[in-house]
Amino acid sequence: MKNSLTYKGYAARIEFSAEDECFIGKLAGINDVIGFHGDSVTTLKSAFEDAVDDYLETCQQLGKSPQKPYSGKLMLRLTPEIHASVARAAELSGMSINQWAAKALHEQAGQ
Repeated sequence: MKNSLTYKGYAARIEFSAEDECFIGKLAGINDVIGFHGDSVTTLKSAFEDAVDDYLETCQQLGKSPQKPYSGKLMLRLTPEIHASVARAAELSGMSINQWAAKALHEQAGQ
């Protein structure tokens, strides 16, 4: 079960508040705090999309570049043994290390 939503490249983590009897979401991967809520899946999705649109519009009005959730660059520190194993697995798969790692991470992230 996934507890997230995506829209226009932005993702949000979703939780349920039994106390408030609603879903609560927060944009992930950016420093600006953007939250939203809804009492049903439909209203939650709508509130999420409105929050992203409002964020982008506010940034434009302020002349500020909106934060992008992720650059697509990921730096990893590995032991030399793991690095060698990854390089070997990538070569045997006919891929670069980057292609192999992207595929493995994609599969493990459930995408």
